[in-house]
Amino acid sequence: MDFPTIHTNFWDAVIAVPAVMIVTQLIKVLFRVPKKFVPTLALVIGLAISVFISHRGSLIAGIFMGWFYGYAAIGSYASLKTTIITFLHKRKAKRLTSLG
Repeated sequence: MDFPTIHTNFWDAVIAVPAVMIVTQLIKVLFRVPKKFVPTLALVIGLAISVFISHRGSLIAGIFMGWFYGYAAIGSYASLKTTIITFLHKRKAKRLTSLG
C-alpha cells in the first residue's frame, strides 16, 4: 500500500489553522454552540476545509491534514486562552499585593 504524498506548506501553518479558529469562534458566537461541542465543531471545520479546499485531489490526504487543522486549532485556542487567563490572574494578584 502506498501512502499519499502530503505537502505541508505556508497554507497549512499560517492560513488554514487560524481560519479554522476564526470560523469556529464565529459559529460558536452566532449559533450559541454549547462548549462541549466546540472541539468537535473545530475538527469538522478543519476536515471540511482540508477535504474540499486544500487537498481536493486526495481524500486520504484531506482527512489526514484536516485532522491536523482541527486539532491544531483546538490546541492553539486552548493555549491562547490559558495564557490570557494566567496573565490576567498575575496582573490582578500583583495589583492586590501592591495595594495591601
